[in-house]
Amino acid sequence: MDATLQYLLDLLDLEPIERDIFRGDSHASVIPRVFGGQVAAQALVAACRTVPEDRLPHSLHSYFLRAGDPGSRIVYTVDRIRDGRSYATRRVVAVQHGQPIFTLSASFAKAEEGLEHQDPMPDAPDPETLPTADELLPRYADLFWDPGVVKLLLEARKAIDLRYVNEPPFGTAGRQREPRAQVWFRVNGKLAGEYDNPVLHLCLGTYVSDMTLLDSVLLAHGRGGWMTGDTVGASLDHAMWFHRPFRADEWLLYDTDSPTSQSGRGLARGRMYTRDGRLAVSVIQEGLMRVPR
Repeated sequence: MDATLQYLLDLLDLEPIERDIFRGDSHASVIPRVFGGQVAAQALVAACRTVPEDRLPHSLHSYFLRAGDPGSRIVYTVDRIRDGRSYATRRVVAVQHGQPIFTLSASFAKAEEGLEHQDPMPDAPDPETLPTADELLPRYADLFWDPGVVKLLLEARKAIDLRYVNEPPFGTAGRQREPRAQVWFRVNGKLAGEYDNPVLHLCLGTYVSDMTLLDSVLLAHGRGGWMTGDTVGASLDHAMWFHRPFRADEWLLYDTDSPTSQSGRGLARGRMYTRDGRLAVSVIQEGLMRVPR
């Protein structure tokens, strides 16, 4: 297994310090705060640790309250809100320096048969035909507020093979486009043995879900985002619905769009499809979107 993927898996392997209380490390980030996908994934791991194995998360709803300190560990406390015959509910609070930085509510359910339909998978080129991050990002170094951002970004995302279908917003700054973006992604390695379990695949999908979701908002306004310095942004809330099983070590298409932005906030929607066209996850997030004065 690639060392960077092992590092990410270790990051999600929380330390139990008391019943329903866990502690996790923080990952070095290219921005001076904890990456939102990390704290969301760790909070989901904490919730999953308190639920029977026959129940998997089918939805989560969360709020980012404060910027996390990437230099300090995070404590996650879990409240067992309800345990029913088929469903269970958990509430998680992430704490640093005595203050809550993130809250998450998750609902878990046993698998069962029912009515089924889905939106068809949108068209997208095969991921193998697209440039890797190592090939793509250096092309835009001159557009970033600091060329050194390329190296930091590549290091931060090394555990994830993420490939842009269209030109990313930092490459089209100043040119408005349709508020829609697509990326293919998978983790850089095969998950086997103790790591091949459905909970970990769901938590890794949660980790990646916060990486490019707000790109569609930026595209609508011809903005490059924090990388080019023309927009200040941060995740405010994050909701996910897990529809069908998926593997995080196999290609997933993340198709996102933005229906609106206003009042310094932008709304983005995302859908993750497996390569064979199954709709696996739906995501909605509102993010802070401010233009520097």
